[in-house]
Amino acid sequence: MDTIFALASARGKSGVAVIRISGPRAHVVARAMAGNLPPLREAGLRMLRDGVGERLDSALVLCFAQGASFTGEDVTELMVHGSLATVTAIEHCLAQDHALRLAQPGEFTRRALDNGMMDLTQVEALSDLLEAETESQRRQALRVLDGAIGKVVAEWRAHLVKAAALVETAIDFVEEDVGNFDDMILQELRAVQAGLQSEMAGQRARERVQTGFEVALIGPVNAGKSSLLNALAGREAAITSDIAGTTRDVLEVRMDVGGYAVTFLDTAGLRDAPEQVEAIGIARGKARAAQADLRIILQPANDISDLPELGANDILVRSKADLGPVSQGAISAVTGQGLDWLLDEIIARLSALTARDGVTVRQRHAQSMQQAEAGLTDAIDKICQGDYIAELVAADIRTAMTALDSLIGVVDVEDVLGDIFSNFCIGK
Repeated sequence: MDTIFALASARGKSGVAVIRISGPRAHVVARAMAGNLPPLREAGLRMLRDGVGERLDSALVLCFAQGASFTGEDVTELMVHGSLATVTAIEHCLAQDHALRLAQPGEFTRRALDNGMMDLTQVEALSDLLEAETESQRRQALRVLDGAIGKVVAEWRAHLVKAAALVETAIDFVEEDVGNFDDMILQELRAVQAGLQSEMAGQRARERVQTGFEVALIGPVNAGKSSLLNALAGREAAITSDIAGTTRDVLEVRMDVGGYAVTFLDTAGLRDAPEQVEAIGIARGKARAAQADLRIILQPANDISDLPELGANDILVRSKADLGPVSQGAISAVTGQGLDWLLDEIIARLSALTARDGVTVRQRHAQSMQQAEAGLTDAIDKICQGDYIAELVAADIRTAMTALDSLIGVVDVEDVLGDIFSNFCIGK
């Protein structure tokens, strides 16, 4: 196994830079550069020197033992002054004087996975944490990084192991009267099935926390959709005009709303379009709005026509309140009236969507759980029909267990690792 190194902090001028070394020679090289090392997991101030004894920098040296480090290997971290020249000189010493190899992107984390320090869901969570832009993304990634998914899967797997053992007992002692285990097996399988169904019910909302929610602004022409978008964004993101049909295509603006990543969609005004291009824009807007997590339906305050029928994820807003009578849910992009109310309403709706307890956050997680549930459903159906072949039930349970193992990366991980690690910096 090669001993690798990389800058673990951001490259560029800084007060402090952290250089991480991992592998079987991590402590040997650190000792050659710093002399006597401090006790494990205790930082000590040392003078670093190159292969000919030339001083490089004074640094805090921190060592971790194999099995008690991020990668699971011997690790040394050098906290040095963050000038470009200092970092370059130390990296040159590690590569030239001690023949260490510069780490590849994500290689430290890959070694943590290979050495059992993290499971695949924790690796994904670390990637999500590095990419987090909002508070909700940070909290969710940190929860998964703490091993929340692995703990849930371990509980499910324990039920399946017990059920499999009961089935195997029935197979081994088929010619002996050892009793009927069907009810006990069903109890274990249904416990996992219920857990999977509950987890999958809130999957889409948790996935949206990472990818961002979509909120569509829809309504008739000149309802003030583009003006509202500009007011929410705090800039002229959309062209506004009194001319009907100004907005032709879907305009997207991403922002942080109460700790949630939200993309607002400004859609073309709804009407019978007089020409083809506008009609295409209206059709696109309707399609995107239908897929959005929330829809803000604007109707001018001075519009006395019937109110539109609202769905569960619709928010009715009486726009242009500065031109019409004040009413509940009235806003004005000109004066700012009601904008705080609207943002609070959006945050409340998004909070409700994410309120369901759960830990899985990616589409890959959902696919693994769907495969596991399919295996359990097949096993339960066979048992409930009676006079079943125990070997087939055992095979269904193994299918479910394999799906759960793939969820946490025990099996079938190579096809997803490339995509995950492509988002990592070299120092992780």
